Amino acid sequence: MSLSAADYAVIGVYLLAITAFGSWFARYQKTTRDYFLTDRSVPWWAICFTIVATETSTLTFIGIPAQAYGGNMTFLQLAIGYIIGRVLVSILFIPAYFRGELFTSYELLQRRFGTRVKTLAAVIFLITRSLADGIRLFTTALVISIVTQVPVTGVVLVLGAAMIVYTMRGGVSAVIWTDVVQMFVYIAGAVAVAWSLLGRIPGGWPEVVRVGQETGRFVVFDPAFDLSRAYTIWAGLFGGVALTLSTHGTDQFLVQRLLSARSAKEASRGLILSGFIVFAQFVLFLLIGVMLFAYYQHVPVPLTLSRADQILPIFVVSELHNGLAGFIVAAIVAAALSPSLNAMAATTVSDFYLPYFNPTADQPTQMRVSKLATVGWGIVQLAVAIGAQWMQRSVLDAGLAVLSFASGSVLGAFLLGTLAPTVSERDTFWGMVAGLVVMTAVWWGTPVAFTWYVLIGAVTTCGVAGALSMMRTRSIVSR
Repeated sequence: MSLSAADYAVIGVYLLAITAFGSWFARYQKTTRDYFLTDRSVPWWAICFTIVATETSTLTFIGIPAQAYGGNMTFLQLAIGYIIGRVLVSILFIPAYFRGELFTSYELLQRRFGTRVKTLAAVIFLITRSLADGIRLFTTALVISIVTQVPVTGVVLVLGAAMIVYTMRGGVSAVIWTDVVQMFVYIAGAVAVAWSLLGRIPGGWPEVVRVGQETGRFVVFDPAFDLSRAYTIWAGLFGGVALTLSTHGTDQFLVQRLLSARSAKEASRGLILSGFIVFAQFVLFLLIGVMLFAYYQHVPVPLTLSRADQILPIFVVSELHNGLAGFIVAAIVAAALSPSLNAMAATTVSDFYLPYFNPTADQPTQMRVSKLATVGWGIVQLAVAIGAQWMQRSVLDAGLAVLSFASGSVLGAFLLGTLAPTVSERDTFWGMVAGLVVMTAVWWGTPVAFTWYVLIGAVTTCGVAGALSMMRTRSIVSR
């Protein structure tokens, strides 16, 4: 069971092509505004596609089919919350981002509160994004390692090098426009997998429906109110909305895409439409998981599964031939190569280097530091990806959990800054610290599912900051 020469050729050509395409944008990177914001020239439809591609990764490509293969389609409840959350982001945050010249989302916190809150939020972003995207890179390497028999570490280094090169050279323009291309590549790959499965299942689609109904794999809604279960209607609505407010409304990785739009209206249009596209692609990936289950009711699984995440790559390498397997692997790579390195470099330069180390740096110096920061954070993500080989939990859950752990505190700060004009910087800072402490206790000491993490962290931050503000006000009045 191995790939053919044609498969390897397809993968190699794709990696070289996407690296060259991304590097081509280097000619347009003259200032940090170009490097981090594309001079705000991206149309709404490209904003939509880059958000979809950014939100999608190998965690999606192999993790979501694994959810349906091993269980059901209740993951879709989270996607419902994603759509609602996007609408709220468009109302609460996007208008504020387009008032003035912002390079990062955390500069908004600087305007409202000051240095301490902004710095804490930026540090949380850099740490959690390094961990989450390192896991994302590892997941891609794991898939390719399974189908090529190349060690995971070697695959991580090859993919990481391609990611670093085109991001460092082409800036956010390279990231956004390669995202647009790669979205169509990985969706085509998913359609090819679904089509190949249907042609191999005895009885075709009716058999998929029969097996899915008999085994409960078409179940979408779980009404149970159980905080230990990740995918219930309550976790989907409340947790999904909170997670989207955090990732799409405050996380520089996705906010950078919005800031690159021509206007707030175009950013909102692209963001909201992306929610419906993401929902549709989740349906496709979950159906692939049901199809895989139906197929392997008739055919023995070629290898012993140690985790459900392996089922899709095993099908690809054992059943698809003549370059098609190589195309599917290229599609999986496409889903992974939407790097956060440029967003992390923007945060490093705008929120740390310029304020604390060199406020008078000229544009050539800023560009040089930006590119060095891009390479530096790329190396950090490579190290995380290599270390993630010893992780035991589901890669999908692990990736989302890392993002959710500390994001609630940041979301709480943004909500306070937008909706609570009387809360001070000190109150907000200690509210964020309380949110992190509570989430650490929840993480280590309770069975609460990751889908509730952002909501718990945000409510704690807002609650503690609000209480401190009220105590301060009463103390002033009583004097």
